[in-house]
Amino acid sequence: MRQGLRNSMLRMLPLLAPVVVAPLAWAAWLGWDQQRDVHPDGTTTGPYEAWQVIGLVLTLIGPVYWATSRGHAASAVLGTTVGLTAAAYVDWSDDASGLFVIGVGLVMVGSLAATAAVSGVITLARRSLTGAARH
Repeated sequence: MRQGLRNSMLRMLPLLAPVVVAPLAWAAWLGWDQQRDVHPDGTTTGPYEAWQVIGLVLTLIGPVYWATSRGHAASAVLGTTVGLTAAAYVDWSDDASGLFVIGVGLVMVGSLAATAAVSGVITLARRSLTGAARH
């Protein structure tokens, strides 16, 4: 019984790791910065700086690579997308205008596309390296 449960958990790990890491990375890189910057001309930017988003992306490449390199590209894509979408929803849901839903949708579509592209590149690179090693 225990061995079966352990094997089930190990099979779920490529999906669970990105689902857990993505919102933790969101909180670490973006969750603490909630204030918009007001410039002297009255325009506002933010709340996030480019370096924060770049840090989030670079942090997420690790779990995506880990899952994809073990043959679980779909889990890497879906896990990261679900984790980031949930994090964006929780972070932005206090917006009274209701427009946060559009932002959450854009995070979902963007993270799905980006992680699918990264997973595809990793898969192709691993195949070409494996094929080159055979010859």
